Amino acid sequence: MILALKKKRNKKKLMEDENKVTLHGMWISSYAKTVELALKIKGIAFDYVEEDLSNKSSLLLKYNPVYKKVPVLLHRGRPVSESLVILEYIDETWKNQPRFLPDDPYERARVRFWAIYCRQISDTMKKAFISAQEVDEDRAFDEFFEKLQVMEEGMKDFFPGERSNNCSENLGLLDIIIVGSLGTYKAAEEVLGMKVLDPERNPFIYSWVNTLLELPLVKQTLPPHDKVVSRLEFIKQNGFTFQTNI
Repeated sequence: MILALKKKRNKKKLMEDENKVTLHGMWISSYAKTVELALKIKGIAFDYVEEDLSNKSSLLLKYNPVYKKVPVLLHRGRPVSESLVILEYIDETWKNQPRFLPDDPYERARVRFWAIYCRQISDTMKKAFISAQEVDEDRAFDEFFEKLQVMEEGMKDFFPGERSNNCSENLGLLDIIIVGSLGTYKAAEEVLGMKVLDPERNPFIYSWVNTLLELPLVKQTLPPHDKVVSRLEFIKQNGFTFQTNI
């Protein structure tokens, strides 16, 4: 009887170890936050490991030897890197609702296209924030505003009606990516003293983003506003080399 119980416990522990999920991230990394949000949306239990990119852990270097950056998802002892790749891996591995990508191949391709474009917007904003310390802020953000306007028009065509009306019921890949890209825009506005996301210039995206920011899971996932402001103030005062993994 005791031996049978031990075997049962060992089998259960083995199954738990095989299905264990661990996320290596960093609190300020927008890419890591998209993966964290995706795991929560799917209801996947996971362990979280906070990384210091100025002193990278041996595990991070082991699991992501190519880029040596976060996020890294460890599932069944196997690492998956790059946030967009990880998001698709999550959706394909855990097929419960909501699904992040549509079943139709053409629609999947459209979502992937805009997801990549939205990531470019995020990178452009980060570069603009850094360069705004050296040149006029309006000039520094010219490319960002141009890209944002292109996405504004693209999303009006992509989503019929107001996306803010139904995004909370069926969060998809673009919702997750837009949260990672623009979820902390208010902190950037506070530090820069300028509008980053304007409701008059970009009403669709403004409404979409702010609706998502009110969702409990999003509030739980994004870093505290004051903490982001403090980090951005530090960057503004001291300067930082732009890093795409943040």
